[in-house]
Amino acid sequence: MADVLIECKNVTKCFPLRGVFAKKGKVHAVEGVSFYIKRGETLGLVGESGCGKTTLARIILGLILPTSGSVFFEGKDIFKFSKRELKGFRRRTAMVFQDPFASLNPRMMIADIVGEPLVIHGIAYGEDKDETVKELLERVGLKEEHMYRYPHEFSGGQRQRIAIARALAADPEFIVLDEPTSALDVSVQAKILNLLNRLKEELGLTYLFISHDLSVIRHISDRVGVMYLGKLVEEGKREEIFSAPLHPYTAALLATSPKPDPRERGKKRFFLKGEVPSAINPPRGCRFHTRCPFAESICASEEPRLERLSDTHRVACHYPLKAGREGEL
Repeated sequence: MADVLIECKNVTKCFPLRGVFAKKGKVHAVEGVSFYIKRGETLGLVGESGCGKTTLARIILGLILPTSGSVFFEGKDIFKFSKRELKGFRRRTAMVFQDPFASLNPRMMIADIVGEPLVIHGIAYGEDKDETVKELLERVGLKEEHMYRYPHEFSGGQRQRIAIARALAADPEFIVLDEPTSALDVSVQAKILNLLNRLKEELGLTYLFISHDLSVIRHISDRVGVMYLGKLVEEGKREEIFSAPLHPYTAALLATSPKPDPRERGKKRFFLKGEVPSAINPPRGCRFHTRCPFAESICASEEPRLERLSDTHRVACHYPLKAGREGEL
């Protein structure tokens, strides 16, 4: 498709176990993940901690190499880029990290933190750089006087605004947002999400938004992908995922989010039981079968494929329609 900006094809990443007391083996962080992101849309990626969301994001940006599979940017494999092409790709992409304090150098003033990409990519120097930094800070709701302060002088929400300004410095087209609101208060979260939505509309940005908070994903995403233990188990439009989930794991995640409507609170809902299996030795067959009440013998022996049940909805489950049943997980 001509309007696809990012596409992953069968991306797999395994980390070998290292250390004096480590046994032989590897961590199956991401396995066989395929999806695309259209230009100008937001794909929300949701799942429990440790399911491989951040690893996948770093692969997409070329920060780590996959064990196998490919990532395409405008139809070109990023792992086959020349040095010149890779620098151009770096300029057109950016990342906002989960902890804004950890991602900002405490010894640098904000003018230098936000202005660093401008210097690296040869966009602006000296007074031109300072003027651009001022404009970037104003765009994210900060003031010129903030340029000459250090990160510890700001609140968490202000630090995340600084991180967003830095991500915008080189005028990127695609931004990965790795749980950018999870370390913030709820009221500050809403302001940051509204800022991100505004910037997307004004600048024509494309987002990959990673979170374990379904309410945040619902607010900001156009499409949603659900990951479990390194696998993409369901993907579809926001309305499809939240109104008619087809995978039991998706239904269980939705049950954990608060229900503001009192009429929804009395209904039977799914609740996850048991622990997430080890990524070092994941279960055979469907990786969710050890926690799924609908599991049959085939689920323990044969891995379900990510099948397209409609033009926009895919699910990896042998019995996808069972996810709509009432009961407990």
